[in-house]
Amino acid sequence: MLIHSASQLVTLAGGPRRGTDAEDLAIIENGALLMRDERIVEVGESRALLEKYPQEERLNAAGRVVMPGLVDPHTHLVWAGDRAVEFEARLQGKTYMEIMAAGGGINATVRATRQATAEELYTQTHRRAETMFRSGTTTAEAKTGYGLTFDAEIAQLEVLLRLDAEGPLEIAPTFMAAHAVPPEYAGRTDEYTRLVSEDMLPRLKDWWLRNHTSRPLPFVDVFCENNAFNLAQTREILTRAKEFGFPLKVHVDEFENLGGAALAVELGAVSIEHAVKTSPAEIAALGVSDTMVVSLPCTPFGLADAHYTPALDLLAAGGTLAIATDLNPGPAWCENMQFVIALACRYLKITPAQALAAATINAARAIRRDHSIGSLEPDKQADVLILSVSDYRQLAYRFGGNLVGTVIKKGRMFHFG
Repeated sequence: MLIHSASQLVTLAGGPRRGTDAEDLAIIENGALLMRDERIVEVGESRALLEKYPQEERLNAAGRVVMPGLVDPHTHLVWAGDRAVEFEARLQGKTYMEIMAAGGGINATVRATRQATAEELYTQTHRRAETMFRSGTTTAEAKTGYGLTFDAEIAQLEVLLRLDAEGPLEIAPTFMAAHAVPPEYAGRTDEYTRLVSEDMLPRLKDWWLRNHTSRPLPFVDVFCENNAFNLAQTREILTRAKEFGFPLKVHVDEFENLGGAALAVELGAVSIEHAVKTSPAEIAALGVSDTMVVSLPCTPFGLADAHYTPALDLLAAGGTLAIATDLNPGPAWCENMQFVIALACRYLKITPAQALAAATINAARAIRRDHSIGSLEPDKQADVLILSVSDYRQLAYRFGGNLVGTVIKKGRMFHFG
């Protein structure tokens, strides 16, 4: 099919954007895109491609934006239950960490997820995945971390892999048994750290190679934070994961600076996540490293916290920024990357162009898939959005709705507008 007459064909060609390079979105005015067999064949001006391919089936974009599918590089997609009661408690003055220390927070969801049947867990997760896709997210990273036993973590991975196989949302899985210390290990974090490092990770590698040899290894992530895993414990888990060949991600500096960003750079992690309290020295190190920053503006927004990722400092240092929903049952139950773009412009103080790059090609790099998704270029996967508006900046300007009219995933078209 030849999609033509786009007001803006936002290609984002040329790879991930570092620093202030994100202003260049490689837009083709009155653009066109030819796709065949799940892939993009050619992009260019509408007149030229209409003349070149006169017999091709056509779709008139009618002066609307055509752009890459959104990529959500940090979600906790798979869980059971909700924590609405904790939202009310936060409104009454309790902090996130106080709720967590009292047995709420992540461990409340752990209890609900452990009690859910496999089908209940799948059904609840499937609903959220469908909402994400309708909002224009065509690929998402998704973490385990609400089981905190090997079998419960594997059960979450199985849900994610089933959803990925069924589609249309494409899922990049992350193993995050080090999301919190389970209640049965309260006061024994070192012991649980050893369990993850010496028991779970080798069993995960063996399970994955026996059952999913055609897929790359999942990411391994750790929550490096007070009341979760300290720097030494984080190092132990990540070092062991690296020895087994797992790519690394790290939750760091959401509430306190423990040095996790510097550790991530040292170990060659793909990304750090949150990065709210990251120090200037670590920002400088990230600016010259290959480790990305995935900012999660929905989380401080959901907590009514005034502190956000220092994105402008990171970009000034030459770093690579992605943005994500942090979809989770606590402070950030949000499936919509369009809302994240709007938040990022208001609270990270980045431009609409920088936010769009952070939600597409840079987000694809944060899950190691920028070779196949995140931009509209020949030979890449045909993951395409047709918006209901004529200017991509509307994604940042407006919020609370859905500006996606058509989602195309691997060349298959879904109309929602």
